[in-house]
Amino acid sequence: MAPEQPGRDDDTGRYVEQYPEGSILGAIDENGGATGTKAVADTLGCSYETAYRKLTGMDGERVTSERVGNARLWSRLNK
Repeated sequence: MAPEQPGRDDDTGRYVEQYPEGSILGAIDENGGATGTKAVADTLGCSYETAYRKLTGMDGERVTSERVGNARLWSRLNK
């Protein structure tokens, strides 16, 4: 039997998404509905880069953002 590989489904061998969209949206909600990238990363326990990549991938579809000073403020889109 092959050893277990972290991040992979035991049955299919495919990678399992560690931070699905639902967890990103939940992190926004937990931080008051409008929050910065660092707060999302801290809530999820992931790197800033991972949170930013996930958020930008969802921008315009599930979340919206605006520049505030030198930061980006993220909130859910209500569609």
